[in-house]
Amino acid sequence: MVKISLEDLLNAGAHFGHQVRRWNPKVKEYVYGEEQGVHIFDLVKTGEALEVALAEITKFVKEGKQVLLLASKKQAKDKALEIHQETGVAVVTERWLGGTITNFGQIKKSLEKLSDIKEKLASGYYAKYTKKERVLIEREKDRLERFFGGITNLKNIPDMLIVVDVRKEETAIKEAKRKAVTTVGLIDTNADPNCVDFPIPMNDDATKALNLVLEYVKQAILEGQGKTTVKKVTTPKVKKTKKEVKK
Repeated sequence: MVKISLEDLLNAGAHFGHQVRRWNPKVKEYVYGEEQGVHIFDLVKTGEALEVALAEITKFVKEGKQVLLLASKKQAKDKALEIHQETGVAVVTERWLGGTITNFGQIKKSLEKLSDIKEKLASGYYAKYTKKERVLIEREKDRLERFFGGITNLKNIPDMLIVVDVRKEETAIKEAKRKAVTTVGLIDTNADPNCVDFPIPMNDDATKALNLVLEYVKQAILEGQGKTTVKKVTTPKVKKTKKEVKK
């Protein structure tokens, strides 16, 4: 089981919410109070919710179910790609393409097209094509790779969707609900915690906080895969920007 440190969550700035005028009243149970016009999360409740969500992620992975991580937010992309590389779970770091869950058949055609192009490039099949044609084919491969490269291992719709910013990814969450896909989501004070099955109430803007929690997610996945032992996750050293701290 991944060990969560409330001190690390505090140091990462996970407790900072949005300005009080921007809050969603449904998140009230997770709010400790306010400071200088900004809501502050109760990190004890954040830690408890995080433990529940991580345990569910580990359980799904251990049962061989497919997990998809959606992290198109700039501050989370690099960490999400790291998780993809180290665990092999599917990841989307570009904008969500409508129908990824509800119309997976069409998405699968794009995945097959990407696979076909890559195989033909590797085999030298396109050597007989003109230089201009090969350039266009490379561009198409790069485009497909950008949008679908992280989900090439998906054989069907995912069993679980993990979302970094639930307000930004509203379409994806609606698709998941329509197909009864279990959802885990980071919930800031301007979001509705009831929009996902397993909410994680925290600052979803600060790079340091996102890196820390996504590291917890990575460890939960690895644990489910039987690839890791219990370890303490340390706070990543990421410089905070003014925008991330004061929202």
